[in-house]
Amino acid sequence: MKQRSLPFSSVLPRQAEESDGFIDLDRLFSVAVRRGKTVGLFVALFVVLGGLYLMFATPNYTSMTQILLDENLSKYAEEEASPQNSQLLDTQIASAVEILKSGELALRVVDKINLADNGTILNPPRSPFGVVKDWMKTITGVFGGGPEVSEEAARSGRRQKAAALIQQGLAVERVSRSSVVALSFRSSDPQLAAQVVRAYADAYLTDQLNANFEATERASVWLQERLADLRQRSQVASLEVEQFRTDNGLTSARGELMSEQQLSDLNSQLIIAQADTATASARYKQFQAIVEQGPEKAVDNATISSKDGDNSVIRDLRTRYLSVGKREQEVTQSFGADHPQAVSLRTEKNDIGRQIYQELQQLTSSYRNEYEVARSREASLRENIEGTTGRNSDANRSLVHLRELEQKAAALKTLYESYLGRYEQAAQQRSFPIAKARVISEAGVPVSPSSPKKTMILALSAVLGMMAGGAFAAFQEFRERTFRLEGDVRSILGHRSLGYVPLIGPRPPTAADQMRARLVKDKGPVQPTPDPVPFERVSRIVLDAPRSSFTETFRNAKLACDQMLHGNACRVVGIVSAVPDEGKSIVAANYAALLAASGKRTLLIDADIRKPGLSKMINPAPKTGLVEALTGETSWPAGIKIDHQTKLAIFPVGGEATNHYPHDSHELLASPAMSDLIANARKSFDYVIVDLAALAPVVDAKAFSPLADGFLFVAEWGRTPSRLVRDLLHAEPEINAKILGVILNKTDMRELAKYSDFGAAEQYRHRFEKYYVDNAATRREAEPV
Repeated sequence: MKQRSLPFSSVLPRQAEESDGFIDLDRLFSVAVRRGKTVGLFVALFVVLGGLYLMFATPNYTSMTQILLDENLSKYAEEEASPQNSQLLDTQIASAVEILKSGELALRVVDKINLADNGTILNPPRSPFGVVKDWMKTITGVFGGGPEVSEEAARSGRRQKAAALIQQGLAVERVSRSSVVALSFRSSDPQLAAQVVRAYADAYLTDQLNANFEATERASVWLQERLADLRQRSQVASLEVEQFRTDNGLTSARGELMSEQQLSDLNSQLIIAQADTATASARYKQFQAIVEQGPEKAVDNATISSKDGDNSVIRDLRTRYLSVGKREQEVTQSFGADHPQAVSLRTEKNDIGRQIYQELQQLTSSYRNEYEVARSREASLRENIEGTTGRNSDANRSLVHLRELEQKAAALKTLYESYLGRYEQAAQQRSFPIAKARVISEAGVPVSPSSPKKTMILALSAVLGMMAGGAFAAFQEFRERTFRLEGDVRSILGHRSLGYVPLIGPRPPTAADQMRARLVKDKGPVQPTPDPVPFERVSRIVLDAPRSSFTETFRNAKLACDQMLHGNACRVVGIVSAVPDEGKSIVAANYAALLAASGKRTLLIDADIRKPGLSKMINPAPKTGLVEALTGETSWPAGIKIDHQTKLAIFPVGGEATNHYPHDSHELLASPAMSDLIANARKSFDYVIVDLAALAPVVDAKAFSPLADGFLFVAEWGRTPSRLVRDLLHAEPEINAKILGVILNKTDMRELAKYSDFGAAEQYRHRFEKYYVDNAATRREAEPV
């Protein structure tokens, strides 16, 4: 079922194609206008509550300082700058934030400025709710009777409480993406707020210095112990190396073993000896070849280098030999070969040649001796090298273990030197009182409270009020299940809407009003029931205001009746409603009065036997009526009353029946007597208007439905549940088929336009007033019946 109260999804059939799948903005706007007062009331209520909160709230002051985490402050105290990157910087700043929030730092601040005895911290101003809560705790504690606490324990407890409270008022955050940390504290005392922030900044810087000093101190102590151990182990390793070298004869000089140096020297000497042997051998073989040629050729081939020993004798002899030979040739050429001088020179020449040959033989023997000596020395060196090589192989096997020991000793020495450098560096850094942070914005005493923020509180109250009012308005709108517009009648019931009947008296009490009335009734004397309004006053509203919108609705009903019941000589029309107290009796009376005033013979029958509203309005009270006529006690014309002004014939329920209603009223209405009565009325009247009982509680209208030509259905505007009406009419197809139209009674015309969409007829009713004249009679107070 599509309800008018669901603006987000429900649409009228004629709007389904246009608004399907979209939010109906017109309906939303109408809902906003309609529920504007409700939302406004909530906004005003919440703003008042916000104002009350501001009146009782304790103002808090916030003091702030900024601390810069700067690694460059310690660059002169460190040999190497620590590498920086964005991730490491974020980690350092996050660590600094957590240190500032830590409980240990809070305890230091408490001890530094003695907050354990500060009443502002331990007992801050409370709201009224907090005061009541503390009273309850105090009363509970008095009856509980807790154990006694020592002064020291109480002092410790106050210290811990003060630390916890200042942690609650502390706010630490990083300023954007910088290396600056903002530290703020909120308190009801501005001086105390600034004092706490300054103490926090000093405590943090002191903590950084102490942390650096303690870290270097612990590192120095540990390095000292480590150095002593490494020194001892290094010395032991060095002694092991020397002892092993001594035990294995691995004496070294200039970084090498003696055996290696000896082998190297022998190899060098062997190379020299081999060269000497080769040289001596070459010379010996050269002279031996000369000597072997004989004396004659030896002199001619005795070409000896000056490098080969002392050859002065041979050179002299050869010089003489050449000189004598030259003279011999000269003499022979001059005087002949037999000349005595030539013979003497020849003999001298031969003698010199023999001497040269002898000298060559001596040199050959000398060179042979040198050759033998060189060869012997070479052989001796080879023997020495072979022996040394054997001894060196044994030393090499021992050298493997020696090198292992030397590596161990060298590693321990290197480690010792490294730790010694670290120890010296730690000792130097311990003497530098430099923290890697500094205060760049000193905490000042705040001059105005930071909370509560009046503008923000009031704005937030207004927003919350708007949200709460909107939620309540939405709840009211979603639970709206009544008839508000003529379009609701057409879309929900499928019937014609005949118009709106304005509310002419005070609105009937709601369920809450009825509950309040019952409470008043229970607590005090019973209020007297007001006298019913006279029938003449109720039924003549259409006559007193003929040009009003009230009367125009009944004219529309008459027109609908004439069109739909065209051809009927007499038209029997029943006036029904879903539930009681919807004003159907007033509608019936005014409708009948309008028909009678138009010159139509009209009979108004009060057939609501169990709740005869019309009959109670007649003064004096009738003695006979419908019940007596149906039971045969009297004839039906005897009970008819005539209104002399409108000539309207009124047939009340009856005399005794008005006080003692029969329980079988539906049988009376369905009896042959009722059929005869209606048949007789058709002969005498043009219209027979029958005021019937409500459909939901009783079956009287259902029993009468076969006798009626049509029904006018009356629904109270904004109160009658639409689903109830729809279900009732669907359950009674005979009545539903005879519905001539639906009248929305007790309409609040001032609120009507708020329930309609933009462009709907209800939006232009103020322009319809040109055709209406609002008479004072339409404003008379008349209780709905």
